[in-house]
Amino acid sequence: MNSGRRPDDGERYRTILETAARLICERGYEGTSMQEIAAACRMTKAGLYHHVQNKEQLLFDIMSYGMDAFEQQVLDQVRHLEDPVARLRECMRLNIHLVTGGCSKEVIIILHEHATLTGEARAFIDSRKKAYVRFLEDAFSEAVRMGRIRTVQPTVAAFSFLGMVLWIYKWFQPDGRLTAEQVSNEMVELLFAGLVSPAAAVPGAGAPQLSIVPPVAVGEKS
Repeated sequence: MNSGRRPDDGERYRTILETAARLICERGYEGTSMQEIAAACRMTKAGLYHHVQNKEQLLFDIMSYGMDAFEQQVLDQVRHLEDPVARLRECMRLNIHLVTGGCSKEVIIILHEHATLTGEARAFIDSRKKAYVRFLEDAFSEAVRMGRIRTVQPTVAAFSFLGMVLWIYKWFQPDGRLTAEQVSNEMVELLFAGLVSPAAAVPGAGAPQLSIVPPVAVGEKS
């Protein structure tokens, strides 16, 4: 989908997206009008349409903005990590900070307004979300092959990971007694303490090596 925006409209449009995301989180997509979004942005409705073609385009751009932030702040920061467990742990930690931080509104909208999009826009967002699931599945599969974690079904592990992370917005309070750092540390340890065996806790460590006993020759006493 093409928004029709001018290249120099980036900063202004980001402000529009964040304002619209806040309203949609509070009232829902259907309960938020373009007039209300324009007023919250201190713009006329005509001025808002200078930046966006229609309401669905705005929703698509909010989701794309959230996915861009996720890829830049999470995936791009962990792809280089060779150890799959370190990659998964850091991915979870960064994802939790994203959900509890500035992009929480966009994450909520991606989760709750997914079915509102239609056609190519919906397929495009779906493909980006599925790419993250595959990234997690591949990392869990690699960790199992390397003996870094106990045997798990990669798809179940990936969605369990996502379920823990993406549900946080339902209960986390930024001004509550738990900080985002505390939550991320506790959740990472909660998941991976049950996956990583003591022998596999260190990269390269495997099962204890058995001493090689020479075969007994024919005719010799054992």
